[in-house]
Amino acid sequence: MTTKNPMGEEKPVITTGIGRAKGAYRTLPMPVRYAINFALVAVFIVVGELMIDGGAINRYQSTVLQQVGIYIIMAVSLNIATGYLGQLPLGHAGFMSVGGYSCAIFIMRMMPAFGVTMRDFVLGTPAASLLFVIGLVFGGICAAICGVIIGIPALRLKGDYLAIITLGFAEIIRVIMLNIDGVLGFELTGGAKGLTGIPAYTNFLNTFVVVVISLFLIHTMMKSRHGRAILAIRDNEIAAEASGVNTTYYKTLAFVVSAFFAGIGGGLYAGCIGVMAPAKFGFMKSIEILVMVVLGGMGSMLGSVLSATFLTILPEALRAFADYRMVVYAIVLILVMIFRPQGLLGTYDFSLGNVLEKIANREFPWKKSATAEEVE
Repeated sequence: MTTKNPMGEEKPVITTGIGRAKGAYRTLPMPVRYAINFALVAVFIVVGELMIDGGAINRYQSTVLQQVGIYIIMAVSLNIATGYLGQLPLGHAGFMSVGGYSCAIFIMRMMPAFGVTMRDFVLGTPAASLLFVIGLVFGGICAAICGVIIGIPALRLKGDYLAIITLGFAEIIRVIMLNIDGVLGFELTGGAKGLTGIPAYTNFLNTFVVVVISLFLIHTMMKSRHGRAILAIRDNEIAAEASGVNTTYYKTLAFVVSAFFAGIGGGLYAGCIGVMAPAKFGFMKSIEILVMVVLGGMGSMLGSVLSATFLTILPEALRAFADYRMVVYAIVLILVMIFRPQGLLGTYDFSLGNVLEKIANREFPWKKSATAEEVE
């Protein structure tokens, strides 16, 4: 490979990694990228915990931060089906409620078996932590099973029809949670008054640990061949199928993974607010999550993270203006859709490793491009 320097001379350029040639383009190895990201995440979590323990962040603010983490999971998980797969489901609140109820009921029923009390969740004992992890995974699996049940028939449809059938599914789930106690003959979900007595197993630490793990798993999946197959279906389903991609399998896979992480978010939500009521998971909850995805940019993970953070904090920040806060909230959304219809970030995804590579290579201008004789 050759290139021309500003003097018009052609020289071979060596781009084989760090230290392989003088002036060659330097790249960060993948383990280094992961180490840097892990260090930054660890600093964020440690600083947050220290601020909470030191009283700099009060209980109310800590709860808001927990909800920020929960809605990040919800927005990024919905982005799998909307931004990456290119479908328009409106039943995400249904998966969230299934995961929340399943996780909360499992933890409440299994506390005696694990010898765990309410206080153990506050103290973070090993038994309570183990029960929390199992309950969270159980809630995600229950939501994923619902995703399979609704996904196989629903994904035969597209556009408005898919939105309608998934919206109907979410309403069916809400009605079931509302009336299942009368059918079973014993209290399970609490009916209209909701499921109460849920232990406070969600806190800042475990919320953002789950957020990081969820983002990492979704990012890894989308960078794999399975993720590329999902993106191919979004770009051109007919061409993807002609190329040998099993479109039915990958559409269902994306839908089920999206439902699984929605269930995880629902499990955290139950422990955060302490009460699960069917009224909390109506049509507007699905729209609220969809707005986060559209505002951030469909197909952008960072966009979903930023918009979920912004739209969760904004109503709370405007609570002092109780009469006007929802008006301001609506105006912000309208302005973004007018001036940035593709979302804040469109399909762009930020990469810290790429930024660091560009910074590291600024000291190597064209005139310092490596020649063949400069290779060590």
